[in-house]
Amino acid sequence: MRILHTSDWHVGKVLKGRTRHEEHIRVLGQVVEIARAERPDLVIVAGDLYDSAAPAPDSTRVVTRALSALRQSGAEIVVIGGNHDNGPALDALRPWAEAAGIVLRGAVRDNPDELLVSGTTAGGERWQLVTLPFLSQRYAVRAAEMYELTAAEATQTYADHIARLFARLSERFADPGVVNLLTAHLTVVGATSGGGEREAHTVMGYAVPATVFPPGTHYAALGHLHRAQSVIAPCPARYSGSPLAIDFGEEENVCSVAIVDVAVDKAARVRDVPITAALSLRTVRGTLEQLATVNLPDAWLRVLVRETPRVGLREDVQELLPNALEVRIDPDMVPDKAGERMAQRAGRSPRELFGDYLDSRGNAEDGVRELFDELYDEVSSNS
Repeated sequence: MRILHTSDWHVGKVLKGRTRHEEHIRVLGQVVEIARAERPDLVIVAGDLYDSAAPAPDSTRVVTRALSALRQSGAEIVVIGGNHDNGPALDALRPWAEAAGIVLRGAVRDNPDELLVSGTTAGGERWQLVTLPFLSQRYAVRAAEMYELTAAEATQTYADHIARLFARLSERFADPGVVNLLTAHLTVVGATSGGGEREAHTVMGYAVPATVFPPGTHYAALGHLHRAQSVIAPCPARYSGSPLAIDFGEEENVCSVAIVDVAVDKAARVRDVPITAALSLRTVRGTLEQLATVNLPDAWLRVLVRETPRVGLREDVQELLPNALEVRIDPDMVPDKAGERMAQRAGRSPRELFGDYLDSRGNAEDGVRELFDELYDEVSSNS
């Protein structure tokens, strides 16, 4: 069977005050074109459809139209919620999704059995898919445990909880003649972040070892990290990455969707199909004279200016480069004030440093200096 794996659309994203609405329409239109050309049996969207838990109506329209168009390509569609999505709000769309023939799992609910989805391709291949939307640590670990456990123990408890869920949901993976699949929105230890993820949900407290994936999994379709990459795991596992660069930290990422060919008796073969419909993100630096030679009309720009700061410098840069979304002085041009302060303090006594502080504040009262001397002597003698 053939799978189209995509994730982390982040529809509704605003970059430095500039909307990406039209770019998202073009990007998702290209994903639909790829689905029509590749004719997958199954499309998996592994979370973060939206950039915000409260998407605007225009964003909802873009997502629902894209999912409907993917369904009309003839593929089965399975979608899970990510950490940027509002899981219960996604689940509220289930009546629409079911009517459109789309499987939508926004959040983990009381019935774990609904997280196992199954089907049969037009060619007669049977498949089953474990779906795990983003699961917050607060939900995964009972509040009492969170207060009683150390940070390390709480982290381990979260990973153990994910492993137990996968083990419970994959009990039927022992059935012969079925392609066993898994999709989840999470961070795997050892994977590389793309650069624009929400840090609070990717740090080690949320990272799980690849050993959580159940044996017998033919392919794990992952979402959450924005860089397309394979993960060293007991089964073939991959992040499809975001189909467009979300922030300037991701300008080196190669945006794509993954096409996966897999069978019961054949290892998963993955190839990436590039997504080129969005504007690229680029960082440029130089003097105004050098910036005048930059020719990147199809890119959003972060500009590091190698000029002395002055009033009107930003406007001059933006006149040269209308697509400049961020303009600031090149950090290499900014003196290392911390280093200068350290050098100035070297070898000076606390009394001298405190005296310098008072002088900088315009405080010439001798009583303050004397009080500091008394306190310093008292602390020094007790230490």
